[in-house]
Amino acid sequence: MEEKIFELLSYTIPAIITGGIAYFFFREHMTNEDKRRRYLLHKDAQKDALPLRLQAYERLSLFLERITPAKLLIRVSPNSSNKEDYERLLIMSIEQEFDHNLSQQIYMSDQCWNIIIASKNTTIQLIRKAGLSEKVTSADKLREVILTEMMEQESPSNAALAFIKKEVGDLLNP
Repeated sequence: MEEKIFELLSYTIPAIITGGIAYFFFREHMTNEDKRRRYLLHKDAQKDALPLRLQAYERLSLFLERITPAKLLIRVSPNSSNKEDYERLLIMSIEQEFDHNLSQQIYMSDQCWNIIIASKNTTIQLIRKAGLSEKVTSADKLREVILTEMMEQESPSNAALAFIKKEVGDLLNP
C-alpha cells in the first residue's frame, strides 16, 4: 500500500509542479500581452490625436497674434471718437476671439492654457489702463497711447507664443 502511495506521489508532485510553472508563465504571458495591446492602442490614439493637438496650437497661436495690441488696433478701427466705446469694442473683439477658441483647451496642457488666459487678461488690462489715462480724450488718442506703451514693453502675447512653441517642440520631439 505504501508503495502505491509513493508511486502516486511520484507522478502527482511533478505534475503539480509542472502545472504551477505553466500557470505562472501563462499568467505572465497574458499580462505582457495585455500591456502590449494597451500600448498599441495608446500609440494609435496618439497618432490620431497629434494632428488635432497641432491644429489647436495653431488656432491659439493665431488668436494670440490677433490680440496683439498693435495688430488688434489695425484690425479694429473705432466707430466713433468716444474712447469708452472704442475700449469696449476692443475688449469685446478679444473676448469674441477667445470664446471662438475655447474648445481648443482640451488639446493642451493646463499650464499652456493658463498662460494663454493670462495673456488675454493682461492685454485687456493694458487697454483698460490706457483708457484710464488722463491724456486719453478720444478713440484715436487711446490707439496712440496703447501703441506707445507697446513700443516700451513686450506684448503679453509674445510670452504665450514662446510657451506654445516650446510645448509643440516638446510634443514633436519627446
